[in-house]
Amino acid sequence: MTDRGGYWKDSAGREPGWLSYLGELRVFAELGTLAPAIPALLSAPRGDGHAVLVLPGVLTGDESTLVIRRYLEELGYAAHPWKQGHNWGPSRELHDKLRARLKELYDRYGRRLSIVGWSLGGIFARELAREFPFAVRQVVTLGSPFGSDIAADGSRKPEAAARRRLPPPVPCTSIYSKSDGIVPWEACRELPSPRTDNIEVPATHIGMGFNPLVLWAIADRLAQSENEWSPFDRSGWHGMVYG
Repeated sequence: MTDRGGYWKDSAGREPGWLSYLGELRVFAELGTLAPAIPALLSAPRGDGHAVLVLPGVLTGDESTLVIRRYLEELGYAAHPWKQGHNWGPSRELHDKLRARLKELYDRYGRRLSIVGWSLGGIFARELAREFPFAVRQVVTLGSPFGSDIAADGSRKPEAAARRRLPPPVPCTSIYSKSDGIVPWEACRELPSPRTDNIEVPATHIGMGFNPLVLWAIADRLAQSENEWSPFDRSGWHGMVYG
């Protein structure tokens, strides 16, 4: 989940500075909060057990999403890895493989599945939902800078970015952090619409895959009935820890 030569700049050309990168060291503190939070996490809302495809961030693979998938399995979901090795960035070959992976799971279960994507994986998730809305129930992204117009080669591609910023025709929730030290948080927010929401969490970019507040928010989103999606409820204790 590095910047790959400017990939993670926002539309104004900004990218996190060195102090922000150093802030990612807070990931060790986040990791220490996971075990104590397990009893509370297991009390999270439970859905109908539908299939969930989990996509990793750039330079990482299925090992990075293990905690998310194990947690979702404990809640009764059929959580699946992407099975594409490490995420080296977008390519036509990877796009075709992800399409095939989505089709495989859709055919196996005979119903729409949700996709959870971390960082670049969230951008892939939104594009899959855009192309195959009949197969995707909802998308949840974690620190995914789909609002950036900087491509992997460092060039600016505003036309592609304008299309990418538009949400796909399925419910989409962006979980992001203003203290993200890897990507600009401004590029991670969904445009307002009846089926989009943005949930701010106190988290590092690297720690989103095991941050208890992120895990709870994912569970909350997935627990909704397929045809009754609504924005995240910030009443009660949610309002004290989520933005």
